[in-house]
Amino acid sequence: MKGKIIMKITGFRPLIISAKANDAIELFEVLGFEKRHTKTGIEGKMKEYVTTVAMKDANGFRVNVAQADKIPSDLTVIAMNVDDFDEAYEFLKARGFVNEQGDGVTDTGSSKATLMMSPSGYGIVLSQHLKNEIIKE
Repeated sequence: MKGKIIMKITGFRPLIISAKANDAIELFEVLGFEKRHTKTGIEGKMKEYVTTVAMKDANGFRVNVAQADKIPSDLTVIAMNVDDFDEAYEFLKARGFVNEQGDGVTDTGSSKATLMMSPSGYGIVLSQHLKNEIIKE
């Protein structure tokens, strides 16, 4: 398996999930990161609504920060976007990762995602951005 590409990863960056996301956002802004994209109304594991802010600095480094009001303590995971969610989901499950939503997946209409936890305890928020297909007649 070494050297063989299994799936196409389209994005890979740290994701900080916090009940005090504004503190982290302000810190990264002081470090030179700018807000690039904000997505609201994402249903979280604890059935609350989450807002995620994607940030980028002048060097191209990226970090995402998510506001999750009901999270008991901050959590830092890897945000991994892929071009085929189902393939990546099965790939991680086969390696012992567990979906923190049971079998659930959050579908916002423009993306689908879920938090997958490794057997050793690190997390990957697996997501796929869904592109609206234009039907031409």
